[in-house]
Amino acid sequence: MHVGVLGAGSMGSLFAGLLAADGAATTLLAHEGPHVDAIRERGLRIECVDGSSDAVGVEVVTDPAAAPSLDAALVFVKSHATADAADEWRGALADAHVATLQNGLGNAETLAGRFESVLAGTTSHGAVVADPGVVRHAGVGDTRLGRWDGPTDDAPARLAATLSVAGIDTAVVTDPRTALWHKVLVNVGINASTALARVENGALAEHASGSRLLRRAVAEAARVARAEGVDVGDPIAEAVTVAERTASNVSSMRQDVEAGRETEIEALHGAVVARAAEHDLPAPVNRTLADLVRLAQAASERGHP
Repeated sequence: MHVGVLGAGSMGSLFAGLLAADGAATTLLAHEGPHVDAIRERGLRIECVDGSSDAVGVEVVTDPAAAPSLDAALVFVKSHATADAADEWRGALADAHVATLQNGLGNAETLAGRFESVLAGTTSHGAVVADPGVVRHAGVGDTRLGRWDGPTDDAPARLAATLSVAGIDTAVVTDPRTALWHKVLVNVGINASTALARVENGALAEHASGSRLLRRAVAEAARVARAEGVDVGDPIAEAVTVAERTASNVSSMRQDVEAGRETEIEALHGAVVARAAEHDLPAPVNRTLADLVRLAQAASERGHP
């Protein structure tokens, strides 16, 4: 199976590197930049969780017209870039099973409007691009994948097997929508609060103020999920467990805020607020967190710290 990985950020780099290291046919689909230049020149260095590191050669394509024929494509661009990236690479991915493992709500729907075969799922692996050409595997987690739209076939199982062989243990699920909501609820509990307070994930479990924010944001979002017919179980306990397990991690949203990059706030807290309105549910905590992150983004764009 030839797998394309769309997006050379932290997660895209990690998955492309692990697949290539295992010998899987892998092509990283990305834009030009220092990170891509370094991968071409020196390979992609993966700093593993156990402290070891190794460099692996990864094929990189920046021109959609030059992309090879792909059996599957993992989409890892930021949620706000999904539509543009899908349009840009539409021809190259036309015959592939296109799978989103991105954060947030709405990505699968966006892809389903453009491709015939769409898979969706989640991953709780953590990664950081430490330097150009270097990705740090910050934490091992679970990956789930299932059919979102298109033919009923073995594509989810084949892609899951390819990932699992490469060390990314992946389970096939029959209801990726529920898996997505579970991940969103964890993100809602962790991302904005850690980004705004500039703390590591564990602070939300260690301090009463952090615990209150996590619990209120998740409880509010869980009511929205249930209104959409999704059984989310005990999402607060799940979010607390993730915060504890990833205590030393820096959330992706905090990384984006500190780097002055656009965040995924609209696909997370913003999407929760929008869907809450559709169900006539209040969402003041998530609305406030979303507005504060938007304000921080605006300040970064103006060059303020």
